Amino acid sequence: MSFLEKPPVPGRQPPDETVPLTAVIEASQNLQSHTEYIIKVQRGVSSDNTWQVIRRYSDFDILNNSLMVCGISIPLPPKKLIGNLDRAFIAERQKGLQAYLDSITQHPLISTSLIVQKFLDPNNYSANYTEIALQQVSMFFRSDPKWEVLEPLRDIGWRIRKKYFLIKNKEQPKERHVLSWVDLGPDKFLSDKDLQSAMKLLTNLSTPYLCPLVFSSTSESSALLIRPFSESGSLRDQICKVKPRENYLKKYYNPKKSQGLELEQIKLYGRQILEGLKLLHDSGVFFGHLHASNVIVDDGVCRLVDVENGMLGVPSFLRPAFSQLRKINSTEGIDVFCFGHLLYEMTYGQPPGCIPIDQFPAAPCSSVVLVLQSVLSTEACKSGMPTVSALIQTPLFGDVHLRHSEKLQIKVPSRLKEALKSAKGSLEKRLHEEQRMLHQHRRLTRAQSHYGSEEERKRRKILARKKSKLSAYENEEDVSVRNNNSGSGASSPPTCPSSPTPPSTTEHAPF
Repeated sequence: MSFLEKPPVPGRQPPDETVPLTAVIEASQNLQSHTEYIIKVQRGVSSDNTWQVIRRYSDFDILNNSLMVCGISIPLPPKKLIGNLDRAFIAERQKGLQAYLDSITQHPLISTSLIVQKFLDPNNYSANYTEIALQQVSMFFRSDPKWEVLEPLRDIGWRIRKKYFLIKNKEQPKERHVLSWVDLGPDKFLSDKDLQSAMKLLTNLSTPYLCPLVFSSTSESSALLIRPFSESGSLRDQICKVKPRENYLKKYYNPKKSQGLELEQIKLYGRQILEGLKLLHDSGVFFGHLHASNVIVDDGVCRLVDVENGMLGVPSFLRPAFSQLRKINSTEGIDVFCFGHLLYEMTYGQPPGCIPIDQFPAAPCSSVVLVLQSVLSTEACKSGMPTVSALIQTPLFGDVHLRHSEKLQIKVPSRLKEALKSAKGSLEKRLHEEQRMLHQHRRLTRAQSHYGSEEERKRRKILARKKSKLSAYENEEDVSVRNNNSGSGASSPPTCPSSPTPPSTTEHAPF
C-alpha cells in the first residue's frame, strides 16, 4: 500500500479532527490483478492542507467491516471476482466508492473516528494512542500507588487522543473513578503555570452543578485527570437508553430506543445546566464543550463534566457547526448555541440534523419551541444568541424550583482571572479568523457555482450574441458613412505606401 502524502513534520501540532475532511477520487489505475484509486483529501477550506492517498477496493471493504461492527450500515459497491478490471465496471465502481466517501465524511460521529481518520490521513494517525496513554498512566501509578486500574474503558468517547480507565482508590475500594488521559489542543492559550493553577481550582470545586476533579496533572503536551465515575453514564446514555461502557459509535450512531425526556425533566435539567453555565461565566471560566455526553445526572441533579476542556485547548465537538455562524463570536455565545443543541436532544431524543432550523416537530410544550427558536432558528443565527441569564428568565425555566437556592460562586484568584480573560480573548480571536476564512470560502464557492451554472452560461451566450449583433450593426454604419463621404466629391486624404503585414504571434497548440 502506497501513500503520496509528504511525511509529517516533527513537532507539528496534531490535526484537529473537528475540521471537516473532504475526499475526492481523482483517478484510478490498474496494476496487474487489482485497481488502485487515487484519492485527494483536504482538511478544512485551505487548499494548502491537501494530500493524496492510494486505496484499493479491499481497503474500502476493511474500513466498511470495521464500521459495521459498530452497527453502521453504509452502502458499499459489491465485490466482483470476474471482469473487475473492465473499464466500464471500474468507472461505475468509482462512482459508488465516491458516494461512500461522501457519506462517511459528512457524518459528524463517523468522520471524526480513528478508523476513518487513519484511512484518509494515515501519516498523521500512525501513532498508537492507547499505548502512549498506557505509558503515561503507568508512570502516574508508580508515583502514586494508592490508585489501581480495574479496566480500560475502550472507545467510550469520540476524542481520538483521549483514553479512559476505570480505577479505584485502594483506601476506598468500593468507590469507582474514571481516569482520562488527553493531549492538549490547538486552543490551549494558558501558560503551563496558569493551566496548573486552573486545574487546581477545578479540583477543589464544591458546587452542585459542576462535577469536580479528584486529581489533575498537566505536562507540556497532555493532561491526566481523575473524577468520580457515574454508573448510570451520561445524559446522552440515558436519552439513548444504552450501556455507558459500550463503543460510542455503537451507542450513538443509530440508537434504537432513544426517547426525549418528560417536560418536567426538560425544565429541571435545563435550568440546572444553565445555572452551571452562569456560574462559570460569572467566574470568568470559559467552557465551550456542552453536549449531552458532558452532562451526568446524580440524584436528580445535572452536573457539567469536562469543564477543563476549554482550558486544555481541545476542540469542541460542535465546532464545525458554530464556526459557520459569524454571530456566534464569544465563549458565552458558543455555550448558548450548545445549550440549544442539547435542549433539542432532550426534547426529541436525538440531536438536530442541521442548523439553522425553522420548522420544529411537535414538542411537549410551546415554551420549549420558543426557546429553541431563540437559539437555533435562522433569525437567531443571523441576529445573535440570547444570554444565559435571559434563558434562565424564560417561562420554560423561570419558575423551576431548585434544591440549591443559595448564591453560587467560584473564587478565582485575580492573577488567574486575568490569565483566563486573556486566553478567552485569544480563543475568540482564533474563532473569528476561522469564521472569516469560511465566509470567504463560501462566497467564492457560490460565485464559482453561479458562474458555472447552466442558467449563467445561457445568459453569457445571449449577451455574447447581442454584443456580436451590435458590433456588426456598428460596422455596417461605418461602411455606410465612408461610402457616403466617398461619393460626395470631398478630396481623399493622401495615401502612404502600405506597410508589410507583421507576422502572426499566435502559437499553434501542439497536437
